[in-house]
Amino acid sequence: MSSDRAAPAAAAPPTPAMSAAFPPGQSTPYRMTVTTRHRLADAVHLADQCLADWLKQQGRAEPPPDPGPVAGEHDDPPLATRHRLGAGVLLDRDSGPLSEPGPPGRYARRRIRLPETNGAQRITLTVTEQQGGPCWMRLAAEHQPATAGTRTPGRVPIPELAHCLLPLLDALDATAEVRALPRIVTAAEVDAVIDELCDPARRLPTVVASVPADLDPGDWTSRVLHPLLHGVTGLAVGYVLDQSARVVFNTALEYHTVYGGAVRTYLPEVDPASRRDALRHLVLPRHRIEEDPRRAAALLAREPRRLAEAAPLPAPLARVPELRVPPPAQRGAEAVDLAAPREPARPEPLPVGGVEEAGRIRRGLPRAWRRELRPRTESELSGGPLRRVGAQLRSGAGRLCPPGGDRRGPGSFTELLARIEEFPLLSFTGDEKETLALDAHTVGSNWVQLTWDGLTALQEYAVVAVHGEAGGDFKQWCEHAPAGGSHFPPRKAVRGESRTVCSHGKMRRERMFAVPSSVDPSGRAFMGAHLRIGGGRTAPRLHYLDDCSGSGRIYVGYIGMHLTNTMTN
Repeated sequence: MSSDRAAPAAAAPPTPAMSAAFPPGQSTPYRMTVTTRHRLADAVHLADQCLADWLKQQGRAEPPPDPGPVAGEHDDPPLATRHRLGAGVLLDRDSGPLSEPGPPGRYARRRIRLPETNGAQRITLTVTEQQGGPCWMRLAAEHQPATAGTRTPGRVPIPELAHCLLPLLDALDATAEVRALPRIVTAAEVDAVIDELCDPARRLPTVVASVPADLDPGDWTSRVLHPLLHGVTGLAVGYVLDQSARVVFNTALEYHTVYGGAVRTYLPEVDPASRRDALRHLVLPRHRIEEDPRRAAALLAREPRRLAEAAPLPAPLARVPELRVPPPAQRGAEAVDLAAPREPARPEPLPVGGVEEAGRIRRGLPRAWRRELRPRTESELSGGPLRRVGAQLRSGAGRLCPPGGDRRGPGSFTELLARIEEFPLLSFTGDEKETLALDAHTVGSNWVQLTWDGLTALQEYAVVAVHGEAGGDFKQWCEHAPAGGSHFPPRKAVRGESRTVCSHGKMRRERMFAVPSSVDPSGRAFMGAHLRIGGGRTAPRLHYLDDCSGSGRIYVGYIGMHLTNTMTN
């Protein structure tokens, strides 16, 4: 089994949630929480088998059969049994009833401590089940420094035990299967994937990857996606859309699309009908993956790690009592094991009122966690990136024209087309005749200048969007244009056509414009996003496709008179 090779993510100002979950100077832990189709006894048996095989591969001693709790029935919780499996390797095992209050249930726990550089790694596997509910499994790994101030790894590697447990225990997140590797889906399976994305019981993020149109899905998955998604094993559900599935998926989720080799992380509670909700689900574009695969893997794993740490425990796991190990006098040889971590003192039982208060807090945790998943305000999402690029736009304003070139706007659409190469991240794929015909209607109008302003703003947006720092789509960029940049009127930037236009055969076909086959194998794509050039029924429109997250470009498919819509006679 491979190790977690993801490089630490580049430093960035942490969000409040990140700061709370991961204190400075402390390793980010690994937390996998899933259900299994097996019942408790079978799940524990399979987990013990997997643990024994893994220890054997590590060259450690195999644990003896589990005799059950050491203490009698009156002990609550029971004492764990401790086994030494090698130099510095300790295994604690306990099992028993779940704590009150709640339905009857039981748990089994295995905690192993392994020495490593500058400390030790502690891995805890807990399997629990309460009456009337599924069987839950939680695998946690954390680094324990040898002494205070000891340098710790930035991120605890994914335990190799996770790769063994996931397929063996048929792990699930709600109805979605949690696998060690992503699964390629076809067009016939897209509806099931969308149902999973919208499932309110889903806890884990779902990572959906697209395959470039000109590449083989199997080759792209094994060569690029397996290393990229290794860092989210057990922390997310992974899918790869083949070419046919990508078209069906993006048609159904017009605001939550993913294409062109990009990878998108869908947080719980997806709202397909909400443009604003789409801002929560981050996109990792293809060019960033290929530029630095290690950094891309680290960036992709950051949000699943944070959510796994911040999410409240399911009720059965929250009712598992604290681990109790025998006192030193009962440990025999373990009494002189100075490297063993000290167990925290068991807290005094809470008074009745304290138990009720703890229950109230526990019941409120899921609501607080779901509030954490809600979209942040538009100013939070866009303000930071826009402020950071303001200086960049001011200093790079001359890039739109070569040195000594004409910085004035064009005087006609003929001149505009001749100068369109001044926008290096825009590709005009439309029919030039439609654009040139506008010169016959420009007398006394500002259509040419408004079109040029729109192209200038699209270029400035693309410069930042290809790096994932735009903070939203082009309309949002216009609403929060940074100082020093172009200011295209936000009311003239339209995200998409009406539902009637999108579903009407003739009107939809009119808005299918040319794109490279690498963007869509058919060579055409629907461009509902457009800019209003002027006013009135005959005022021109500029239709475009924002592919900054895929090919890193914006495709302008049409500049011409207003196309047919519901207001056209």
